[in-house]
Amino acid sequence: MNDINDVYARTSETSGEGEGGHRKRWLIAGLAVGALCLAGGVALAGCSLGNQSDTSATARVADARWAKGITPEWMSAHMGLKLPKAAHSAQAAYETTSRFDTGILTFTLTRAEAEEYLTKYPPEGKWLTPPSSQPTKAPHDFAHLGIAEPETLSAGMRYGDVCPGAPDTTDDPYATSDPQCVTLYAHDYAPSRTRIYVRARYEPGVSPLPEN
Repeated sequence: MNDINDVYARTSETSGEGEGGHRKRWLIAGLAVGALCLAGGVALAGCSLGNQSDTSATARVADARWAKGITPEWMSAHMGLKLPKAAHSAQAAYETTSRFDTGILTFTLTRAEAEEYLTKYPPEGKWLTPPSSQPTKAPHDFAHLGIAEPETLSAGMRYGDVCPGAPDTTDDPYATSDPQCVTLYAHDYAPSRTRIYVRARYEPGVSPLPEN
């Protein structure tokens, strides 16, 4: 018996495994390698899915386009709201995507003018106030107009869903309607001034935009 076989024989005898133990060691090693391969495959698949998700998000961003020729007068009429003659710093914009369109409108009023305006457009339910600590929101909609997003503000803020085209159904409890609703924010940003924010979502491509 050569030296290598002699060592192997002594090792087998000492461990009491023999050929069965040798096969067992190979089987355990094989299972371990298989587990590592499976884990690696799952991780690779996860990375692949993550990359696909990132790609989809990038595609959505790339798909967005701000329409030209949008005026506060056009946007307020499209939302079913009247733009007050006393409105200052009025701005509007309209973004189109393949998923949905977004219309935004903002202007400022005196506190008294704002209260009168909000009385004409009451919310569904009641006005809501945000918590004192607002979550971080990535600038997007109103940042396009150079102002803060209303969701990032808390002090002096109230908001609600307003449906300007909703008919009065007080006398007819069975009446149904499907008005276009908007989200309206009123921010008392100064002792005598209030900024109005309005945002609306639309089905993509259904809004007739102004000609450029």
